[in-house]
Amino acid sequence: MSDVKKVVLAYSGGLDTSVILEWLKDTYDCEIVTFTADLGQGEELEPARAKAKSLGVKEIYIEDLREEFVRDFVYPMFRANAIYEGEYLLGTSIARPLIAKRQVEIARETGADAVSHGATGKGNDQVRFELGYYGLEPGIKVIAPWREWDLLSREKLLAYAEKRGIPIEGKKQGGSPYSMDANLLHISYEGGILEDPWAEAEEDMWRWSVSPEQAPDRPTYIELEYRRGDVVAIDGKAMTPAEVLAELNRLGGANGIGRLDIVENRYVGMKSRGCYETPGGTILLKAHRGIESLTLDREAAHLKDELMPRYASLIYNGYWFSPEREAMQALIDHTQQVVNGVVRLKLYKGAVSVVGRKSASDSLFDERIATFEDDAGAYDQKDAAGFIKLNALRLKLQAGRRNRR
Repeated sequence: MSDVKKVVLAYSGGLDTSVILEWLKDTYDCEIVTFTADLGQGEELEPARAKAKSLGVKEIYIEDLREEFVRDFVYPMFRANAIYEGEYLLGTSIARPLIAKRQVEIARETGADAVSHGATGKGNDQVRFELGYYGLEPGIKVIAPWREWDLLSREKLLAYAEKRGIPIEGKKQGGSPYSMDANLLHISYEGGILEDPWAEAEEDMWRWSVSPEQAPDRPTYIELEYRRGDVVAIDGKAMTPAEVLAELNRLGGANGIGRLDIVENRYVGMKSRGCYETPGGTILLKAHRGIESLTLDREAAHLKDELMPRYASLIYNGYWFSPEREAMQALIDHTQQVVNGVVRLKLYKGAVSVVGRKSASDSLFDERIATFEDDAGAYDQKDAAGFIKLNALRLKLQAGRRNRR
């Protein structure tokens, strides 16, 4: 790729991407455009602009994508009740396609012929970024420094930074020993003692939530209003998607909700131990299933549950822009037309419970039929005999054959 003239770099301002910035100039003698996305990670991003400027970058993009992130990526994923390997709420996975999308758009705007990221050659993110790039711009050139350079240790990165005069403030002794990634949906932790799957995570590692033991002794009750499968209000107050998730993070974190410690199967083949905090997402998943239980037809709900693991794997593995994910999304979104109403939740010491649900327009729950009292003829119980006999027919035939042997 010696003909690369301009590169759009996904840039955080940290040690790795600052070294990448200089390495790209050294290796490719090219112009750099930096792109820093605010996905709700809770950090001041303007220092990234100052640092990029100090390193000679002329075109610097810093953009607030929080609303787009939740509206167009997190909410559609939660309509599917997506969860990977039974536990992981896909907080890192769902952020990558948006970053890739905006990088490609900036490449078009600036006339860049390549994009670059700081994901390592051992992880899932390299796959997610690059499948996103190619799914949007088939001819784009991709530079993945971790697969090209020999700076494969922190010591080598620091030595390179010192040699090139790259400021490394924020990476001094006493910083977090974990590799962390945060956005409005979650914060993840890897590395350090977590590389031993037997070692319990240290309490002071967690950033967003109190421990369940330290959570309030009285429960918090909230009501979420749903419209077409998305939360539009909390306790009667209308909110934007990003506002909803931020508030649920606050409420969930205060009640010790959303901590997770798992060993997962990475797409690249290895197992990886990670810890995650997803307070708002944990609440959203529980609440969404609660309103669907009232409003979705049985077979539509069961079909969604059958599709969900495949849908979740597509997101985890980086196939957000694939035709199969888009086809599944169309089906999922069609089911959500009737997912309207209110869910009441109880938050208490790390647990989320649905304690009430109602839908004035779309509930399929009929109290006259479901009652254990006299239903005044709403349901003829004698009909069940024929239903059972027809469904038992094949079982009788199987039993007969066994008895003849």
